[in-house]
Amino acid sequence: MRKDTVLEKLIKAELHRQESSINLIPSENYVSREMLAVVGSALTNKYSEGYAGKRYYPGNAVYDAIETLAQERIKKMFRLGKDWHVNVQPHSGSSANMAAYLALMQPHETFVGMALASGGHLTHGHRVSFTGRLFHAVQYGLDSEGVIDYAEAERLIETHKAKMIVSGATSYPRTIDFSRFGKIAKKTGIYHMADISHIAGLVAAGLHPSPFPHADIVTSTTHKTLRGPRGAFIACRRDFADRIDRVIFPGMQGGPHNHVTAGIARMGFEGLLPTFKKYQTQIIKNAQALAKVLIKEGFTLVSGGTDNHLMLIDCKGAGMTGMEAQDALEVAGITANRNSIAGDASPFYPTGIRLGTPAVTTRGMKEREMARIASWMARVIIVKENPIKMRKEIAALCATFPIYS
Repeated sequence: MRKDTVLEKLIKAELHRQESSINLIPSENYVSREMLAVVGSALTNKYSEGYAGKRYYPGNAVYDAIETLAQERIKKMFRLGKDWHVNVQPHSGSSANMAAYLALMQPHETFVGMALASGGHLTHGHRVSFTGRLFHAVQYGLDSEGVIDYAEAERLIETHKAKMIVSGATSYPRTIDFSRFGKIAKKTGIYHMADISHIAGLVAAGLHPSPFPHADIVTSTTHKTLRGPRGAFIACRRDFADRIDRVIFPGMQGGPHNHVTAGIARMGFEGLLPTFKKYQTQIIKNAQALAKVLIKEGFTLVSGGTDNHLMLIDCKGAGMTGMEAQDALEVAGITANRNSIAGDASPFYPTGIRLGTPAVTTRGMKEREMARIASWMARVIIVKENPIKMRKEIAALCATFPIYS
């Protein structure tokens, strides 16, 4: 087979970008070498429509065992009993959320979710998403302290006769009170779905309150704080298992991505190691250290800080848009994504920057490095130094924390 030198060059260029820059995007991480080997294995060669023991193709005995292993390890990670069912076939977090909605609601029925500018995900009911077009989505936000307005969420349920409430977020830096959401759902007689895509690793490690005692369905991606492959899972109470499985297959997808399913099984293996909680603990320590120095440097953080792995900078005080700040940081060698914050008129013109610590923590960076990162960010965004001046300094730090040594 001839070498594809063009593609090889592009792959090497991307690896160099990852190695030589600081990744503060909270929805990204680096998988282990072992995970790379699993996801890049010959497991990608097989079609496996259906579920373990009920496939539509022959030759799936090994894949049945792998998928079952992934399910069992997720249940063990999150301490789930026999009354919970896990589906590991969703191709993405959006697919998992879609399946949950379709399993429990009919098109045009109403659910209540978190507004995008307040920290919710597009699939929590934004009008440009299928969730805001297929269903009637009503959005709750934040109170004057910058935390979830639980009272508003309850009012919206009662006013609009909602059938489901969605908890969880994609850019919310504070602890989520899943217990309160559960009480609201029980009081109003509706379903409660929790999307823990961002905080799943913290939940598994016991460092964030768990939604499982309070929700009917829990969805999550498998990368981010879980440090697994780019996939997703749905955990649901046993009563909803058949509905969830039927929506995923044959309702939405054909064959699962077997190499990713195996990666999820490997993720479960790594998540059950004693080092996993230590890693998650350091994620939080790094986030809080980064937030503390950013505030000291003159930045304004939404809600004044963080309880988890991420934070949001309000760039208006620095005289920059989120896009301008994102682009300037990238030139310096720091990746942090522009993000809507409360009060923004449009997600296309955000005034915030979202940043988090899962990826830098995977590289072995700690509080000392967070202080240096905050200083570089201040020089770029507040002092407005030429970001190219910092490129060599940042690359030198990255060289001491290789991703794949």
